[in-house]
Amino acid sequence: MKRLVFLAFILMAFSNGNPAYRLFKENGKPIKYQKMVKQIADADIVLFGELHNNPISHWLELQLTKDLHALKGEKLILGAEMFEADNQEFVSKYLRGEMDEESFMDTTRLWPNYKTDYKPLVDFAKENQLNFVASNIPRRYASKVFKGGFEALEELSTEEKTWLAPLPVKYDAELPGYKAMKKMGMHMSSKKLDNFPKAQAIKDATMAHFILENWERGQQFLHYNGAYHSDNYEGIVWYLKQAKPDLKIVTIYTATAEKIRKINPELKGKNSYYIVVRDDMTKTY
Repeated sequence: MKRLVFLAFILMAFSNGNPAYRLFKENGKPIKYQKMVKQIADADIVLFGELHNNPISHWLELQLTKDLHALKGEKLILGAEMFEADNQEFVSKYLRGEMDEESFMDTTRLWPNYKTDYKPLVDFAKENQLNFVASNIPRRYASKVFKGGFEALEELSTEEKTWLAPLPVKYDAELPGYKAMKKMGMHMSSKKLDNFPKAQAIKDATMAHFILENWERGQQFLHYNGAYHSDNYEGIVWYLKQAKPDLKIVTIYTATAEKIRKINPELKGKNSYYIVVRDDMTKTY
């Protein structure tokens, strides 16, 4: 019922000339949704950069999933930052019908907004027999990197290392996104300050690793992640390109603004497409 009310609100907003969001291309020019879908239909990897508490992000994730599935069928693969690699067994069992929903939710480490925001995506995969990849590193290992750098991962067991990108992990501290993270953490000790972007990098590297491990030529991988993980063609994109430079990768970035008729010039050129949402839009948490 909540989703029907929300959809009615969106449709009414557009019909009244007061849209809740607008779509833009990389160059800042507006684009219609269906045209965007057609343009990204032949991409190898689509990274949907969401704002985790933004209902427009989540609604469009589901719409895009449905529309790309209509075009790609069984060649579409789904995956998400919100599921950690050591929980892949439970995700797969649920998709195959070998685990009921209650057991799945009790066993799997799910985000608090799973029911409203990610359950529709997982259930779509289940209903249509699509692979859904738990792509993120277990949070406890990212925490290890924050405290002790990449070296802390060497002490993990052989099994634990299967839940993250192969070691040693490539890392470029000069990437603008990682440099910006260091500026955000200026209050930290020097050791933690250096490790702060490394903890982000191990997530990016691991997500890229599991995307490629579950993708092959002729398929399309639609991955849901926080916008920062693929912004400015860095993060996940950088690691994907390190492994396969010829990949056709599309990034979608979600931003908010008071006025959405035009895109903020500072955003241009950093992503393939932008979803700009009114900043007074309700939050999912």
